[in-house]
Amino acid sequence: MLSSLSRPRALALCALPVAALFAVVGLAPLPYAIAQPGTTADVLGKDKGREIITITGAPVRPTDGQLRMTTIVATGPSTDVDFGDVADAWFRTDRAVLPHDSVYPAGKSDAEIEKHNLGQMKESQDSATLAALDYLKMDPEKVKVTLHLADIGGPSAGLLFSLGIVEKLAGDGSGGDLTGGRIVAGTGTIDADGTVGAVGGVSLKTQAAARDGATVFLVPKAECSDAEAELPQGLRLIPVTALSDAAASLRALEQGQESKVPVC
Repeated sequence: MLSSLSRPRALALCALPVAALFAVVGLAPLPYAIAQPGTTADVLGKDKGREIITITGAPVRPTDGQLRMTTIVATGPSTDVDFGDVADAWFRTDRAVLPHDSVYPAGKSDAEIEKHNLGQMKESQDSATLAALDYLKMDPEKVKVTLHLADIGGPSAGLLFSLGIVEKLAGDGSGGDLTGGRIVAGTGTIDADGTVGAVGGVSLKTQAAARDGATVFLVPKAECSDAEAELPQGLRLIPVTALSDAAASLRALEQGQESKVPVC
């Protein structure tokens, strides 16, 4: 049949199914989520009028500076992401294309995912409290810590919660603040023994931190290269592996001991 057609018409007819295929691909949902910089919150301050960190059973000191936990915002678990969305995000530094299953558990409903994320946050808060009190050699039976941060899920604020507790109870240990009056941001999971773990989305979180005034960003050491990829100008990275070295690095920075502050 095609042999009886002119070459232009034959090429046009051949192109039709290809064009149709691209149209289908362009509209079909893909197994990805699109992420962007989210909100940050100063764990030394308030959320919706309520202190984020409340401590009883021990004296609490006034603080200067800020410790800002960082987040990313991703398309919802049931949101369809098509080829156009992926192509647009691929060429933007303030967007990231992530495998859907790396952001949300597979086979779960939106409600189940929300419950899962809130459960991770609760576990993170418990570990952060134990890690901070252990670092300060304080008895968790006598010192009670309540952590409140609405509408945030996941475990990635653990390190900042721990540092916030340390800051409120002891500061730098010599009457000053760990922050040195700076806006310090960061991310990282934390275990009860103080070990800091990787979280993902770091290059977006550094953008959120810089946008909200941070000049220092604490990053899990394993994610240094990711953090450096789109590092905003004026934001200093400090790699950490544990609560103890995060506190030591901030103390050294506050005291001007630059040689003791690690770099990525």
